[in-house]
Amino acid sequence: YADRVYFLPVTPEFVTEVIKRERPDGILCTFGGQTGLNCGVKLNEQGVFEKYGVRVMGTPIKAIITTEDRDLFAKAVEHCGYKVAESSCCSTVEEAVEAGKQIGYPVLVRAAFALGGLGSGFASDEQELKALVNQAFVNSPQVIVDKSLKGWKELEYEVVRDASNNCITVCNMENFDPMGIHTGDSIVIAPSQTLTNEEYFRLRECALKV
Repeated sequence: YADRVYFLPVTPEFVTEVIKRERPDGILCTFGGQTGLNCGVKLNEQGVFEKYGVRVMGTPIKAIITTEDRDLFAKAVEHCGYKVAESSCCSTVEEAVEAGKQIGYPVLVRAAFALGGLGSGFASDEQELKALVNQAFVNSPQVIVDKSLKGWKELEYEVVRDASNNCITVCNMENFDPMGIHTGDSIVIAPSQTLTNEEYFRLRECALKV
């Protein structure tokens, strides 16, 4: 049970005040979804954790940044020997338009560091791309233009890893709907139902490596 519960917005300003008051030994940034992750990264950048001697437990800040920054994540996956869909990280509308031409339509436009796919969508031409990019920049400073994988299967593996690099896959999950339907609007089934044994273990090996 918690000694005290705070009903406050999960923002750097409010969390800093709670840290000042409570002086915790550690903090878990992975509770609270995207909001908690973004807040943890900001607090680290502002030096709040170091100032008050707060240890980040569980997933380290560096790993959060790597998984949230699509460019860094793509490089990390390629380092493990796997491929990701062709994509480009853009900070202007002009860069996004050029990325669309290079990758080829249709493309997926995504806002980085955003909640629940906010500002994301599929574009089949330059006009649709510009509309989505302008919307995405309202919520994020970075926009990712990806090769469209609409209609592909969407699968997830829950991996737990400790400080000694021991890791297990708790379970794997399969979205009832294909790529193109946001996970939050779909149904997830665990364990997956349509993978062969070979496919299951091949994807498991990939999840453990990454």
